[in-house]
This record gives sequence, C-alpha cells and structure tokens, in this order.
Amino acid sequence: MMHKKIKPTTATYGTLLNGLFRAGRTASAKKMIHEMIESGTTVSLSIYAIILEGLRRNNCTDEAITLFQKVRAMNIKLDVAILNTMINAMFKVQRREEANDLFASISASGLVPNASTYRTMITNLLKEGLVEEAENMLSSMEKSCCAPDSRLINDTIRILLEQGEVVKAGNYMSRVDGKSISLEASTTSLLICLFSREGKYREKIKLLPVKYQFFGGATVQ
Repeated sequence: MMHKKIKPTTATYGTLLNGLFRAGRTASAKKMIHEMIESGTTVSLSIYAIILEGLRRNNCTDEAITLFQKVRAMNIKLDVAILNTMINAMFKVQRREEANDLFASISASGLVPNASTYRTMITNLLKEGLVEEAENMLSSMEKSCCAPDSRLINDTIRILLEQGEVVKAGNYMSRVDGKSISLEASTTSLLICLFSREGKYREKIKLLPVKYQFFGGATVQ
C-alpha cells in the first residue's frame, strides 16, 4: 500500500532543530534549516528564536549575529526571548555597547525585560568586572518588581568570589534565606574550595556573613 510523503510542519521542524542544536549537531541543524526553507515551510518567529539560540550555544555567534541582522531588516516584531539571546551573543564577542543598545530596545519596543534579561545583563557585566553597573542593573530589576531569583544570586556570588570580591559576595550571601533563595551545590563547593584550611581566601573568612564562616574549618577532599 502506497503512502504519500508527509510534509513536516513548522512545529515539527522546531522540535527537530531544537533537539539537534541541544545535541551539538550544528551541521545537521543547518542542513535541516535549508531543507525547511526549500520546502516552502513558514519560518516563524519561534523558529528564528530556536536557530539563533542554537547558533549562539554552539559557538556560531557570528552566524547568529548575521542572521539576527537579516531578521531585523524584515521588520518582524521581535520578542524578549530573541533579544535576550542576542544580548548574550553580543557580550560573548565583546560587543558590550550593542548589548546595552539591545537591552534598551526592549522597553523602547513596548516589551518588558524579564528575569532572564536581567540575569544575562548582570552576569555578563560582572564577568567584565563592571560591578557597579551590575549592581545598578540589579536595583533597576528590583524597582521593576522583578525579584532576583536563586539562580541569579548564586551566579552573582560565584562570579564575585572568583574575582576576589569577597565582601560584595558576602553581601549577596546575606540574601540567601533557605526558602526562595538557597545556595546551590556549585556555590557551596566553591566556598569550601576558597575558604577551607587549604583555600586561597582562608584569611578572609571573617568577611563573610557569620553563618557561613564555618567553611573556614572545612577540609577539601
């Protein structure tokens, strides 16, 4: 019995592309994109979001930026997810001013920055050593009634500790309440590594909030 070949839908392509990019099979994903376009299947905004994030995640940042510029030229109304991806991409290739411009464009377009937007901005600013700018961004986040979540606080603590900003890291550790915000395993491991008897910051243990100074008695296994 003969069966007609079933043409994949936009949603099907989206699922497949997402899976390929997550598996690191970038070449296969690119081939599928070409097949999708040649078949005449609609490339929706959600598909562009998957492709841009996939390219960025798999170190094809320049290709992501080139595609983003083409999408922008189509006068398609972009969503926050795509802009978040491209802010991350711009920071990745050290184009901070363009990242800042994209952040500003979110509100200018009538969109609202979400927790992921702020996390992207804050962590990247911290990685570049721009602590004051990152703290100002965090204040803006809180003023917009978007409370920092556990992931952001942990990211911030780890980056500051890795940069030797022990006092500032301690200030963020004071936000940990064990309820809405808890220390992640990776943060705890870093604290033990840095403040244990063999750690390089063991002499600075007193700069941490009192409830965390027990790390000074730990021994790295």
